[in-house]
Amino acid sequence: MGEHTDYNEGFVLPFALAQGVIATASARDDGLLVLRSKQVPDEQVTVPVDALAPGVVSGWAAYPAGVAWSLSAAGHAVRGASIDIDSDLPVGAGVSSSAALECSVALALCALSGVSVPRPALAGIARRAENDFVGAPTGIIDQSAALLCREGHAMLLDCATLQVTHVPFRPSEAGAAALIIDTRVAHALVSGEYAARRAECEEAARLLGVPALGSVTDLGRLGELHDPVLRRRARHVITDDARARAIATALAAGRVRDGEGEDPADVFRFTGALLTEAHASLRDDFEVSWTEADVTVDVAITAGALGARMIGGGFGGSVLALVPLDRLAPVCAAVTATFVRRGWTPPEFFEAVPSAAARQLA
Repeated sequence: MGEHTDYNEGFVLPFALAQGVIATASARDDGLLVLRSKQVPDEQVTVPVDALAPGVVSGWAAYPAGVAWSLSAAGHAVRGASIDIDSDLPVGAGVSSSAALECSVALALCALSGVSVPRPALAGIARRAENDFVGAPTGIIDQSAALLCREGHAMLLDCATLQVTHVPFRPSEAGAAALIIDTRVAHALVSGEYAARRAECEEAARLLGVPALGSVTDLGRLGELHDPVLRRRARHVITDDARARAIATALAAGRVRDGEGEDPADVFRFTGALLTEAHASLRDDFEVSWTEADVTVDVAITAGALGARMIGGGFGGSVLALVPLDRLAPVCAAVTATFVRRGWTPPEFFEAVPSAAARQLA
């Protein structure tokens, strides 16, 4: 929860996936960065570390190359390395595959170069790689999730202060699953629409006289924005920020704040309702959803999901649905049948299990 609130210095509530990116790295003495990916088997990118600069490397290799550049720009001595990439994350599905790539490479390069960087700072370095080297104006949520999350928890991150609070999030204990539904509509955050939304939020903050929309909690202030588009953008940020905090509070307490019940399932019904509310906000106020996502949310809920919403920056990618375990098969079947009937590429499904952050495997 908390979509497009990170670069507005609001609250976000991500969790890390069990799936990810593996960077197998070995040191080189020639100062070269050699990049290979099993997902792009016919391509090898080789560039001197000291020649790295925005625009020098493009495509998938810009992400790991950008991390080496960003580490160097932060004052760390980065040695040459051969890095082989493999991943079981779908690319362009809105599940932060680019951040996973950046963070795995960042940890590998730090280990090879004898560099010690605190993980919050390393998340910022990885973010700079995506912002300034790749050219995608994203916030800090994805890199923070990849480097800071804990198994069995969601992470409430205050993007203004970078303060972290881990809250228990174990859907299986409540008889539910967090289901990722990849709509197979690829997105690209370097496209102009994402940047346009960020610019609109910055203009709304300027007109409200605040440094960022995340500092606004009073919906009454929306009346100060006369442009209906800016008003909608700000409303999404303010309400999604509140939803992130409300879910975190409920998860931490094990119950909904109003005393609705002690049964953990109550928290997940509450969470599901806010997921659906968030999707409507992203669709109508922030206008970053897409037809396949809207249909997926509606069909999943009709088939028994507790709630669902698009995830990621938008304009393609995946839907997250919170589904009772006994409704998993019917939900998957209903969504697949709808896609086939509409002539769309069938979706792909996998369970999102709250998992540990990036780590060295060997």
